[in-house]
Amino acid sequence: IAVESKLAMEQLGEYPDVVVAARRRLQPGRLIAPFMADKLRGIRNPRIVAVEPASCPSLTRGKYAYDFCDTGRVTPLADVYPWLRLHPLRQPRRRPALPRHEPHPLQALPRRLYGGGGYEQTRVFEAAVLFAKRETILPAPESAHAIRGAIDEALRCRESREAKTILFGLTGTGYFDMTAYENYLNGKMSDSIPTDATCRRVSTACQKSP
Repeated sequence: IAVESKLAMEQLGEYPDVVVAARRRLQPGRLIAPFMADKLRGIRNPRIVAVEPASCPSLTRGKYAYDFCDTGRVTPLADVYPWLRLHPLRQPRRRPALPRHEPHPLQALPRRLYGGGGYEQTRVFEAAVLFAKRETILPAPESAHAIRGAIDEALRCRESREAKTILFGLTGTGYFDMTAYENYLNGKMSDSIPTDATCRRVSTACQKSP
Protein backbone atom coordinates (compact mmCIF):
# COMPACT_ATOMS: atom_id res chain seq x y z
CA ILE A 1 0.00 0.00 0.00
CA ALA A 2 2.69 2.46 1.00
CA VAL A 3 5.07 1.82 -1.91
CA GLU A 4 2.25 1.89 -4.45
CA SER A 5 0.89 5.10 -2.94
CA LYS A 6 4.26 6.82 -3.13
CA LEU A 7 4.81 5.69 -6.72
CA ALA A 8 1.34 6.88 -7.69
CA MET A 9 2.03 10.27 -6.12
CA GLU A 10 5.31 10.53 -8.01
CA GLN A 11 3.56 9.73 -11.31
CA LEU A 12 1.14 12.56 -10.57
CA GLY A 13 3.99 14.89 -9.72
CA GLU A 14 2.69 15.24 -6.17
CA TYR A 15 3.90 14.64 -2.64
CA PRO A 16 1.52 14.57 0.33
CA ASP A 17 1.65 17.43 2.79
CA VAL A 18 -0.49 15.34 5.14
CA VAL A 19 -0.75 11.54 5.43
CA VAL A 20 -3.76 10.20 7.34
CA ALA A 21 -4.13 6.55 8.34
CA ALA A 22 -6.58 4.78 10.63
CA ARG A 23 -5.26 2.80 13.57
CA ARG A 24 -6.26 -0.72 12.56
CA ARG A 25 -3.87 -3.66 12.56
CA LEU A 26 -0.95 -2.57 10.35
CA GLN A 27 -2.68 0.10 8.29
CA PRO A 28 -0.77 3.07 9.75
CA GLY A 29 2.59 1.43 9.11
CA ARG A 30 1.66 0.22 5.64
CA LEU A 31 0.64 3.67 4.46
CA ILE A 32 2.96 5.84 6.51
CA ALA A 33 6.26 3.92 6.26
CA PRO A 34 7.96 5.53 3.21
CA PHE A 35 6.76 9.00 4.11
CA MET A 36 7.95 8.56 7.69
CA ALA A 37 11.31 7.44 6.27
CA ASP A 38 11.55 10.67 4.28
CA LYS A 39 10.67 12.60 7.42
CA LEU A 40 13.33 10.84 9.53
CA ARG A 41 15.98 11.36 6.86
CA GLY A 42 15.13 15.03 6.51
CA ILE A 43 14.21 14.62 2.83
CA ARG A 44 10.63 15.89 3.21
CA ASN A 45 8.51 16.83 6.18
CA PRO A 46 4.94 15.56 5.72
CA ARG A 47 2.55 15.76 8.65
CA ILE A 48 1.73 12.23 9.77
CA VAL A 49 -1.69 11.69 11.36
CA ALA A 50 -2.85 8.38 12.87
CA VAL A 51 -6.53 8.47 13.82
CA GLU A 52 -8.44 6.09 16.07
CA PRO A 53 -11.79 5.51 17.82
CA ALA A 54 -12.35 7.79 20.80
CA SER A 55 -14.09 4.87 22.54
CA CYS A 56 -10.88 2.81 22.83
CA PRO A 57 -7.85 5.12 22.56
CA SER A 58 -4.29 3.88 22.54
CA LEU A 59 -2.43 6.59 20.62
CA THR A 60 -4.13 9.67 22.00
CA ARG A 61 -4.63 8.52 25.59
CA GLY A 62 -2.98 5.12 25.89
CA LYS A 63 0.08 4.20 27.90
CA TYR A 64 3.00 2.23 26.46
CA ALA A 65 3.40 -0.98 28.45
CA TYR A 66 4.19 -4.70 28.39
CA ASP A 67 0.91 -6.49 27.74
CA PHE A 68 -1.10 -8.96 25.64
CA CYS A 69 -1.76 -8.33 21.94
CA ASP A 70 -5.11 -10.08 21.65
CA THR A 71 -8.60 -10.11 23.12
CA GLY A 72 -8.22 -13.73 24.28
CA ARG A 73 -5.07 -12.82 26.23
CA VAL A 74 -3.21 -15.90 24.95
CA THR A 75 -0.50 -14.36 22.76
CA PRO A 76 3.03 -13.72 24.02
CA LEU A 77 3.40 -10.45 25.89
CA ALA A 78 4.84 -7.54 23.93
CA ASP A 79 5.54 -3.83 24.23
CA VAL A 80 2.22 -2.28 23.15
CA TYR A 81 -0.23 0.43 24.06
CA PRO A 82 -2.85 -1.33 26.25
CA TRP A 83 -6.13 -0.95 24.40
CA LEU A 84 -9.28 -0.43 26.40
CA ARG A 85 -11.08 -3.06 24.32
CA LEU A 86 -8.67 -5.75 25.53
CA HIS A 87 -9.83 -5.35 29.12
CA PRO A 88 -13.13 -6.20 30.89
CA LEU A 89 -13.59 -2.48 31.59
CA ARG A 90 -13.67 -1.70 27.88
CA GLN A 91 -16.43 0.60 26.74
CA PRO A 92 -19.42 -0.67 24.70
CA ARG A 93 -18.83 -0.42 20.95
CA ARG A 94 -20.75 -1.11 17.77
CA ARG A 95 -19.37 -4.65 17.51
CA PRO A 96 -16.86 -7.01 19.22
CA ALA A 97 -13.18 -6.21 18.99
CA LEU A 98 -10.97 -7.69 16.33
CA PRO A 99 -8.97 -10.68 17.59
CA ARG A 100 -5.53 -9.10 17.39
CA HIS A 101 -4.60 -5.47 17.82
CA GLU A 102 -0.95 -4.81 18.46
CA PRO A 103 0.15 -1.44 17.05
CA HIS A 104 2.67 -1.26 14.25
CA PRO A 105 6.25 -0.64 15.50
CA LEU A 106 6.16 2.77 13.81
CA GLN A 107 3.75 3.86 16.51
CA ALA A 108 6.47 3.32 19.10
CA LEU A 109 8.37 6.24 17.60
CA PRO A 110 8.36 9.51 19.56
CA ARG A 111 4.94 11.07 19.33
CA ARG A 112 6.48 14.35 18.21
CA LEU A 113 6.93 12.66 14.82
CA TYR A 114 3.22 12.13 14.24
CA GLY A 115 -0.11 13.49 15.33
CA GLY A 116 -3.16 11.58 16.39
CA GLY A 117 -6.86 12.11 16.85
CA GLY A 118 -9.72 10.19 18.42
CA TYR A 119 -13.12 10.33 16.73
CA GLU A 120 -16.60 9.54 18.00
CA GLN A 121 -18.51 6.83 16.14
CA THR A 122 -21.22 9.21 14.90
CA ARG A 123 -18.69 11.59 13.34
CA VAL A 124 -16.94 8.67 11.66
CA PHE A 125 -20.15 7.36 10.12
CA GLU A 126 -21.15 10.88 9.10
CA ALA A 127 -17.92 11.04 7.07
CA ALA A 128 -18.49 7.52 5.70
CA VAL A 129 -21.98 8.38 4.42
CA LEU A 130 -20.72 11.61 2.87
CA PHE A 131 -17.89 9.71 1.15
CA ALA A 132 -20.32 7.06 -0.14
CA LYS A 133 -22.56 9.73 -1.65
CA ARG A 134 -19.67 11.56 -3.32
CA GLU A 135 -17.49 8.63 -4.42
CA THR A 136 -20.04 5.77 -4.66
CA ILE A 137 -17.79 3.64 -2.43
CA LEU A 138 -19.14 2.38 0.89
CA PRO A 139 -16.11 2.45 3.22
CA ALA A 140 -15.47 0.10 6.11
CA PRO A 141 -15.81 1.86 9.48
CA GLU A 142 -12.08 1.45 10.16
CA SER A 143 -11.22 3.25 6.91
CA ALA A 144 -13.90 5.82 7.64
CA HIS A 145 -11.77 7.05 10.54
CA ALA A 146 -9.10 8.05 8.00
CA ILE A 147 -11.78 9.67 5.83
CA ARG A 148 -12.95 11.69 8.83
CA GLY A 149 -9.37 12.78 9.45
CA ALA A 150 -8.86 13.75 5.81
CA ILE A 151 -12.10 15.76 5.77
CA ASP A 152 -11.08 17.64 8.90
CA GLU A 153 -7.67 18.39 7.38
CA ALA A 154 -9.36 19.70 4.22
CA LEU A 155 -11.70 21.88 6.27
CA ARG A 156 -8.73 23.38 8.11
CA CYS A 157 -7.09 24.14 4.75
CA ARG A 158 -10.25 25.87 3.58
CA GLU A 159 -10.34 28.01 6.71
CA SER A 160 -6.65 28.95 6.43
CA ARG A 161 -6.85 29.31 2.61
CA GLU A 162 -3.97 26.86 2.17
CA ALA A 163 -3.57 24.39 -0.67
CA LYS A 164 -2.35 21.00 0.58
CA THR A 165 -2.16 17.49 -0.82
CA ILE A 166 -3.80 15.04 1.59
CA LEU A 167 -3.26 11.30 1.32
CA PHE A 168 -5.42 8.86 3.29
CA GLY A 169 -5.87 5.11 3.34
CA LEU A 170 -9.06 3.41 2.17
CA THR A 171 -8.46 -0.29 2.84
CA GLY A 172 -11.86 -1.92 3.01
CA THR A 173 -15.52 -1.79 2.05
CA GLY A 174 -18.41 -1.65 4.49
CA TYR A 175 -20.70 -4.32 3.05
CA PHE A 176 -20.28 -6.43 6.20
CA ASP A 177 -21.12 -3.44 8.41
CA MET A 178 -24.60 -2.66 7.13
CA THR A 179 -26.12 -3.08 10.58
CA ALA A 180 -23.85 -0.36 11.90
CA TYR A 181 -24.80 1.92 9.00
CA GLU A 182 -28.47 1.16 9.64
CA ASN A 183 -28.08 2.07 13.32
CA TYR A 184 -26.41 5.34 12.38
CA LEU A 185 -29.03 6.30 9.80
CA ASN A 186 -31.85 5.43 12.21
CA GLY A 187 -30.34 7.48 15.01
CA LYS A 188 -29.61 4.43 17.16
CA MET A 189 -25.85 4.91 17.30
CA SER A 190 -24.37 6.62 20.35
CA ASP A 191 -20.91 7.79 21.32
CA SER A 192 -19.09 6.27 24.28
CA ILE A 193 -15.93 8.03 25.40
CA PRO A 194 -14.13 6.74 28.52
CA THR A 195 -13.28 9.20 31.22
CA ASP A 196 -9.69 9.91 32.30
CA ALA A 197 -10.36 7.95 35.49
CA THR A 198 -11.45 4.90 33.46
CA CYS A 199 -8.36 5.15 31.26
CA ARG A 200 -6.10 5.22 34.31
CA ARG A 201 -7.93 2.28 35.89
CA VAL A 202 -7.68 0.18 32.73
CA SER A 203 -4.00 1.01 32.19
CA THR A 204 -3.23 0.01 35.78
CA ALA A 205 -5.20 -3.24 35.43
CA CYS A 206 -3.43 -4.09 32.15
CA GLN A 207 -0.03 -3.62 33.72
CA LYS A 208 -0.99 -6.01 36.52
CA SER A 209 -2.20 -8.72 34.11
CA PRO A 210 -0.57 -12.15 34.62
